[in-house]
Amino acid sequence: MQITEFMRRNFRHFNAATVVDAAEGYRRHLDGGGQMLVTLAGAMSTAELGLSLAEMIRQGKVHGICCTGANLEEDVFNLVAHSHYVRVPHWRELPASEEVKLYDRHLNRVTDTCIPEEEAIRRIERAVLEEWTAADREGRQHFPHEFMYRILLSGVLKPYYEIDPKDSWLLAAAERNLPMIVPGWEDSTLGNIFAAHCIEGDVKNVHTVRTGIEYMMMLAEWYTKTAPTHSIGFFQIGGGIAGDFPICVVPMLHQDLHRTGVPLWGYFCQIGDSTTSFGSYSGASPNEKITWGKLGPNTPRFMIESDATIVAPLIFSYVLGQ
Repeated sequence: MQITEFMRRNFRHFNAATVVDAAEGYRRHLDGGGQMLVTLAGAMSTAELGLSLAEMIRQGKVHGICCTGANLEEDVFNLVAHSHYVRVPHWRELPASEEVKLYDRHLNRVTDTCIPEEEAIRRIERAVLEEWTAADREGRQHFPHEFMYRILLSGVLKPYYEIDPKDSWLLAAAERNLPMIVPGWEDSTLGNIFAAHCIEGDVKNVHTVRTGIEYMMMLAEWYTKTAPTHSIGFFQIGGGIAGDFPICVVPMLHQDLHRTGVPLWGYFCQIGDSTTSFGSYSGASPNEKITWGKLGPNTPRFMIESDATIVAPLIFSYVLGQ
């Protein structure tokens, strides 16, 4: 039985039915000529969402991504160091003494998965530092994702690939030059490393890496150009800045730039396990976004209260017709 057939047969009620409704809505939005922005919060890259998201990108089912700095870098960490990752199945019962042992081994834990410092973080640091310092010397400035695109497309990391590159969503995005927004990149491992190199003087100009305000300006121009001819949907995985930052571009365009002819988001779906609460960014119901000028009363909108590591691959498989 195919995944789509299984979901249609078994996901008939309650939260499960919403999963199918959201997947069908995603399909209808694309079939109607729409485009989709996907947002990635949490540690979805370390959860290996690339196994399904990369194919979505290659098949043109995703047209833009907004992600945290952690998701940007952790997809590449996994690409070059997968065999060195350590899984901790009993992570819920892990005592502090065991956490210290992981620390002493330079293993950085994300739930049940530990990222190896030397094989993942330092290897990528060495590659991206060359790009940072070269750009600094030449007076060039690039966004965080553009630096990652450059090292991936250069081939410098190919000798270190430890997974099938088709399972890297960032590599798929780089190959398509997918529009990307990474708000709050400073709050990431590579963001901290960049700050350290600026302090040490290896990078002279802190603005060599472009950040948040310029990302919002780029997003505003992309949305203004695209939305009038291709309705843009919003598929939000988790909460936090990855979702909060980009959805605000529409009220900014309307209320601050007075571009009142720009359409609202044409589809909305959020997967999250945050407690539903009005006034909460991550847990507010989609209806609350109407009052902020982000969604309209007729915008198809879905709230799936579940674990995104389970639900997102199912929806992607459904959209892909698997």
